[in-house]
Parts: sequence; structure tokens; C-alpha cells
Amino acid sequence: MAEVDGEFTTFVQERGAALLRVAYVLAGNQHAAEDLLQNALAKAYARWPRIRGDAEPYVKRILYHDQVSGWRRRARRAEVPVAELPERPVDSDSGRETDLRLLLLDALRALPPRQRAVLTLRYLEDLSVEQTASLLGCRTGTVASQSTRALARLRRLVPGLDELTSRPEVTR
Repeated sequence: MAEVDGEFTTFVQERGAALLRVAYVLAGNQHAAEDLLQNALAKAYARWPRIRGDAEPYVKRILYHDQVSGWRRRARRAEVPVAELPERPVDSDSGRETDLRLLLLDALRALPPRQRAVLTLRYLEDLSVEQTASLLGCRTGTVASQSTRALARLRRLVPGLDELTSRPEVTR
């Protein structure tokens, strides 16, 4: 048991930050991302002897599936849409790049869950259309169309997005 604990601890120390980044993009905020990742890691720990050689994809699959399940549960509840988002306070030292990043983050949160998941898998995780379709349990055509729609919506919601993404020193 001590060997399993040590291996799992090492895995979490080495890959935890990358997994938290994925969870953050999926969940949309730090607290929800931490909860999502904690639940995924608890599930992975319970199966560690069987998954130890291929743990990261397994944990990511748990993240995606748990988040989609959460979206489905929340979709059953009534939501109240608002015409305008509340204003954000702007620091005096914030520049155009920071404003664009904040606008992009708000735009990502405004995307439907499946589109956000597709963008996360395709562009943050750099997965192929086929891999994304397999993880989400849908057809490749669905991934392609959701990706196209999501990117088009982001371009409408975030003026100057093409300028931000074309500068390599900003996209790191």
C-alpha cells in the first residue's frame, strides 16, 4: 500500500498543475476546478493499481465526464439570463492584453458546455478531432462543427482576438 501511495503522490506532484489547468478551463473558476480535480483524483486513486501506467489520460477522462455530468444536472435547473454582464473593475496598470485576456475568459464562460469542452480538448490539450470525439462520445463531425461555431462566437465576443493570438509572446 505504501508503494501505491508513493506512486500516486509522485503522479499528483508531477502532473497536478497541468490537470488543474484543464479543470480550470472546463469549470470556469478556481474553486470549481479544484473540486473537480479533487474528485477525479479520488476516483483515480481508488483504481490506481489498474491505471498506474496510463493515469493522466484516465484522470482527464474523469474530468471531462464529471464536468459534462455537472452541466447536465445544472441544465435541469432554471437559469436567469441577463442582457449585459456586470462591469469589471479595471486596475490602473492593466493594459490592452490583460483586458483582452479577461474578455476572452468571460467569452469562454459564455460558451455552451460542449463547445467549451471541444475547445479545451482541441486547443489546450492539442488532441485530434478523432481523439476529442472519442473522449466526448460523439461523432467527428460534431467536434468539427462545435469547434467552428465556438471559434466564430469567440471572435464575435472578443474584438481583437486575432491580434492577441497572433503574437507568440502573449499566448504563452
